[in-house]
Amino acid sequence: MAITAQMVKELRESTGAGMMDAKKALTETDGDMEAAVDWLRTKGLAKAAKKAGRTAAEGLVGVAVSGGTGVAVEVNSETDFVAKNADFQTMVTGFTQAALSVDDVEALKAADMGGKTVETTLQETIAVIGENMTLRRMAKISGDSVAAYVHNAAADGLGKIGVLVAVKGADNGIAKQIAMHIAATSPMALSEADLDPTLVERERAVQTQKALEENAASAKPKPDSVIENNIIPGRMKKFLEENTLLGQKFVINPDVTVAEAAKQAGVEILGFVRMAVGEGIEKEKEDFAAEVAKTLAG
Repeated sequence: MAITAQMVKELRESTGAGMMDAKKALTETDGDMEAAVDWLRTKGLAKAAKKAGRTAAEGLVGVAVSGGTGVAVEVNSETDFVAKNADFQTMVTGFTQAALSVDDVEALKAADMGGKTVETTLQETIAVIGENMTLRRMAKISGDSVAAYVHNAAADGLGKIGVLVAVKGADNGIAKQIAMHIAATSPMALSEADLDPTLVERERAVQTQKALEENAASAKPKPDSVIENNIIPGRMKKFLEENTLLGQKFVINPDVTVAEAAKQAGVEILGFVRMAVGEGIEKEKEDFAAEVAKTLAG
């Protein structure tokens, strides 16, 4: 497979690796981007790349809480200019409130909003503003209480990152602090049990290969049993501590984990939602000259 400059650029941006290292990784893995990331990591040339970092779409995330239920809704727009539009913001707020009464995004599209469905309202707003918009997704969570937090707020309950945290027990403000922690650290899951087993095994494979290569290059190589029984378990423990909410060090008090902070506050974390605008979406790249030419061509 031909390795293009764009592929090298994308790999460099997602891993921080050097240009020649990125090119070699792609060559070694026949252009497989995920495999190239793993190859770089086994060589100690990159950290784990998070797909959530590939944010290209614009828009807003809305969050709302009613009683023990919280919802997060993402509505995309083509430009950030529209995301700052008051009419767009009012529409997203309306969609978010409507989401409190439904269970999924398809039901939300059919939900009533002032005598019109959400889908009809969206299409009418597209016609008025003249830019494509998409009601992309929603997430719902419940508990004894739910705390919400919006990062980079554009208006009340609207922003680029929306977080919900559901807890069991009397919340004394700890849930909001945990929501702020989640916005900053972006944990992959609540606990080890909630992580995708495929992801865990992939990480184990990367760490095993990396440890074996480091050991082979060592002046005093350790027995394979030490690698298998000590080094790999230690690295996997660190991976879980860094990527599961309950295992992470609490940003407000790094002396304790999030699980310990919740326990001290007398609550149990039941679950969380972290929704960032455009995560996982890659917008088609087009240089400015080509964009102008395309516009002039009609």
